[in-house]
Amino acid sequence: MSGTLFVVGTPIGNLDDVTIRAAEVLRAVGVCYAEDTRRTRKLLDHLGARTPIKSLHQHNEQARVEEILKQLRSGVSLALVSDAGTPTISDPGCRVLQAVLDEGGSVSPIPGPSAVVSALSVSGFSANRFAFVGFPPRRGKARDVWISDVVSTEETFVVFEAPRRLVKLLDDLVKAGIGTRQAVICRELTKLHEEVVPGTVTELATIYGEGSVKGEVTIVVSGAVAVTDAALDLATMRESSKIWAREGTSRRDIAERLVREFGVGRNLAYRLSIQKEEGSEDE
Repeated sequence: MSGTLFVVGTPIGNLDDVTIRAAEVLRAVGVCYAEDTRRTRKLLDHLGARTPIKSLHQHNEQARVEEILKQLRSGVSLALVSDAGTPTISDPGCRVLQAVLDEGGSVSPIPGPSAVVSALSVSGFSANRFAFVGFPPRRGKARDVWISDVVSTEETFVVFEAPRRLVKLLDDLVKAGIGTRQAVICRELTKLHEEVVPGTVTELATIYGEGSVKGEVTIVVSGAVAVTDAALDLATMRESSKIWAREGTSRRDIAERLVREFGVGRNLAYRLSIQKEEGSEDE
């Protein structure tokens, strides 16, 4: 197999972010396989490249495998690109890559823009260790498990989400007990209407709940509070719950307020909401 499959990172918005090497490869290869041929044609036209384009998306990837292998065997080098950013990162291409590697073929990454790294770079959170968790499942048990996993991680995590589902995700994260976590919404990165909005998860849910959301969205959320830090807040939570109880707040409302304001799990919030005053007759 004498041809090479180049995995080419492309701009996530601004076409001028394409690298010199990426432009050279896209002009030189025999065929460019793209997730969306219309979007990729705009990029190739911007580069003055007349390279033929063929589609490769989640619905036809498996059917393209043998075709791509045949071209590589005959010495034709190819490019694989996604709609934006780096291919195979929450995008199609893994099946093709695995098939080429299984045959001992040549693959080469052409580094380029990444929405994950771009969002992390402006989040202000530590990225020494982070988790990229892709798109959340839309519903059912899979979504419940996904949310449970991300809220418990102590690492900064990065999420992709469709704009029309952003508010629902933020609301679900608040309900899961991380409303007080710091987060950043990165929308339309590198484009004309680029937006980087920091705040707690609860604050962001309020901000974006006031209107429709458009464009590409990447969310960065700070990791879970370390156990030692949580212990420091426990006394404050106990005292707050007692004060609210004296004011006549119901146990249920106390628990909900603890979840909302301190970002604790519901089980702990419930236990704190039913505590008794020291020295009270029913303790």
